[in-house]
Amino acid sequence: MFRFLALLFSTLFLFAIVGVAGVLGVFWQYGRDLPDYHQLAHYAPPVTTRVYAGDGRLVAEYAVEKRSFVPIGAMPQQVINAFLAAEDKNFYQHSGIDPVGIARAVVTNLKNRGMGSDRRPVGASTITQQVARNFLLNNEVSLSRKIKEAILAFRIEQAFSKQHILELYLNEIYLGQGSYGVAAAALNYFDKGLDELSVSEVAFLASLPKAPSRNPQAFRERRDYVIGRMLEDGYISSADARTALAEPISTRPRAEAVLVPGGDYFAEDIRRELAGEYGEDSLYKGGLSVRSTLDPALQEIATRVLRNGLIAYDRRHGWRGPLTHIDASAGWNRRLAALPPRPEIAPWPMAMVLGANDPGAVEIGFADGRKGRIPMAELRWARPVTSQQGMGAVPRRPSDVLQAGDVIAVEAMSKSEDGKEHYGPDTYTLRQLPKVEGALVAIDPHTGRVLAMQGGFSFARSQFNRATQALRQPGSAFKPFVYMAALDSGYTPSSLVLDGPIELEQGAGMPKWRPKNDHNDYLGPTTLRVGVEKSRNLMTVRLAATIGISKVAAYAEKFGVVDKLPHELAMALGAGETTPLRLTAAYAQIVNGGKRVTPTLIDRIQDRNGATIYRHDTRTCDGCQSTFYTEQDMPEVPDNSEQLVDPMTAYQMVHILEGVVARGTGRIVASVGKPLAGKTGTSNDSKDTWFIGFSPDLAVGVFVGFDEPISLGQHEFGATIPAPIFRDFMTEALKDKPPTPFRVPPGIRLVRVNAATGRPAQPGDANIIYEAFKPDSVPAGGTDEQVLDNDAGVMGLGYSAMPGLGTAEDQPSASDGGAPAMSDELGGAAAPTSGGAAALPGQPTGVPTSGLSPSAPRAPAEPAVPQAGGLY
Repeated sequence: MFRFLALLFSTLFLFAIVGVAGVLGVFWQYGRDLPDYHQLAHYAPPVTTRVYAGDGRLVAEYAVEKRSFVPIGAMPQQVINAFLAAEDKNFYQHSGIDPVGIARAVVTNLKNRGMGSDRRPVGASTITQQVARNFLLNNEVSLSRKIKEAILAFRIEQAFSKQHILELYLNEIYLGQGSYGVAAAALNYFDKGLDELSVSEVAFLASLPKAPSRNPQAFRERRDYVIGRMLEDGYISSADARTALAEPISTRPRAEAVLVPGGDYFAEDIRRELAGEYGEDSLYKGGLSVRSTLDPALQEIATRVLRNGLIAYDRRHGWRGPLTHIDASAGWNRRLAALPPRPEIAPWPMAMVLGANDPGAVEIGFADGRKGRIPMAELRWARPVTSQQGMGAVPRRPSDVLQAGDVIAVEAMSKSEDGKEHYGPDTYTLRQLPKVEGALVAIDPHTGRVLAMQGGFSFARSQFNRATQALRQPGSAFKPFVYMAALDSGYTPSSLVLDGPIELEQGAGMPKWRPKNDHNDYLGPTTLRVGVEKSRNLMTVRLAATIGISKVAAYAEKFGVVDKLPHELAMALGAGETTPLRLTAAYAQIVNGGKRVTPTLIDRIQDRNGATIYRHDTRTCDGCQSTFYTEQDMPEVPDNSEQLVDPMTAYQMVHILEGVVARGTGRIVASVGKPLAGKTGTSNDSKDTWFIGFSPDLAVGVFVGFDEPISLGQHEFGATIPAPIFRDFMTEALKDKPPTPFRVPPGIRLVRVNAATGRPAQPGDANIIYEAFKPDSVPAGGTDEQVLDNDAGVMGLGYSAMPGLGTAEDQPSASDGGAPAMSDELGGAAAPTSGGAAALPGQPTGVPTSGLSPSAPRAPAEPAVPQAGGLY
């Protein structure tokens, strides 16, 4: 008996040695060349970069894996409990491998095999094993992978705390719909934060790891299982379980792209800026938190008024035809539904014309079978388009515009645009995607923060941002920089400049350049103020030639209109190229007192750890570090902005631009009823139209033109297209704001003068304004006033003979067609009286006195077509 027991013991001992040796051999065999698990100590997964508006609302997200990293200490316990109950109830007891779970999985797999089932083998992976697989291995279904997984799980448990392992798991796991980690899944499935989830919702998330690609609505059985496990493990009460089981599965996914309406162009420009500055990896994986300058309320207004303005222009210039044409016979709605979607026409639906024979309306149908009508009153604008933005006859009957089978864009209408006609239900108006494009930019003039930016009619149609990427000619919107250079050269707003014809030699073999005013009229000696208000081209050229085009170029470059302006007199009329953002920022630096601001779309950027890596405002504030208010004095933040011009010069320009709105080419803007200033701009042949203006605390620029520059029409100007858009924007943006006057800097003297002549007001004068003068240039009256009439220095001379001009090599060649004749703006005025005015202190020296008396005849008009031109 003893010998038998000894033999049995020896045999068992031998088997134990062999088993241990086998296990050690397996561990040695599979434990070689395993990935380094120590890298898990420095977990830095790809994290979503998020862009927020100025009020904290989400603008856009950029990611290859939608993930929001949440430290385990900030993770709600209920979320942790749900995943422990669903995935690893013994997580805190095992050392990486759960023997009980393995035994249960072996029995289940043997049973399935015995029944001939082809089900995927059931695993018994712990959370630690899943971490090993997700971070260090792959999803291969094999015994070798499971052995490696077990070895790594054991090592991970020895190296890291349970809390760290849970943090890795809950932030890395894929939960479907592009969601990596529980925080991203909570947002994508329920549009909630983790701390807002109900028991049913956390159980739903915990049910996802088994098959995250399945339809979420098919997860009720698995969710209910998780709820039962949470109850069994004591994580929830019976009442909580009953409530959760009764709750339907109701997901509410977030919008996929831009979440602030209309912020598409804004978000795309930020994306390009981040990619350029920090690289694609940081943008899509770095988890940057970007606080943008976007004001959602202003952005909504900007998007709407620009679209409406482009539509209004487009309707003035006729109907270009339907989107397409299909068979209108039986089954028309199926054919309509089969057409490719047209996101660029959103929010307008597509409809098909069912009949156009009724003289009073067109019958239309939609893809879902609904029907409606377009009354004839909503078709009268649809005149056929002819050449050069012209139009044919007004349609008399619906069939003049549409035919059965035409596919069109429509919009529901309850009343006509003028409000005079009220329509019944199912009434629509005909819409057309405008061919013209435009941009609108709104900037805080004191900080450079871009508050709103719309770069075109539809981001779905074109992602090209005309606010920042389109280089266009500003036309007369450039003139304030010429006149500011003159004001800094000793001129005053009341200085007189001759508005008369000029001709310039351009070089051998080239025609003379004869710039002209828009209506070929001349006002004679005219004040600088009126020259800006009425946008007089010839005065501007004379002024630029006298002070020197190099000085004008310096001002344009200093204010950021352009990087380098060619030293050519045509540049004084806006023949250079700039973007709406740059020109609007330049105007912002006029109204803020002449201080430099850099336009920015971004206030601050933080990395994934919350550290600030960029801040637009770089000023230091010693008293801004307090966490709590303890009745300390308010901190004083120093203003270290560069002063570009004398604040008094800047205010004089603001005051003159107020006159543009009050009496000049921008009169349409005055209906806003708040203190506003600005300038219209129209390039040659009306290819580019602008209105750039401001209130004391908001600068706004509007540009309208075709992407391929062609004329907008014979009667279209900055005053007719962009100015109404500016007006509509300011009306809404300032409706709740008090009428703040423009701020007057110290030293400015406001003197009552005759608005037409600039002379001190006399008894009986009717057209009186307060004019802004510097202290040493206040008019005294009593002597003849000098007039800038430099024909002797201009008439018949070439570019290189002008003060401040470059050499002949800097000028246009004969092949260029010479310098352009730039268009000025709408409006005109009677010639102001000039004789007998007093000389003004501070008037530039060397300016010859005009020989033109009040009774002298005006210079003869030049031919309507300039002899030199061709630049766009």
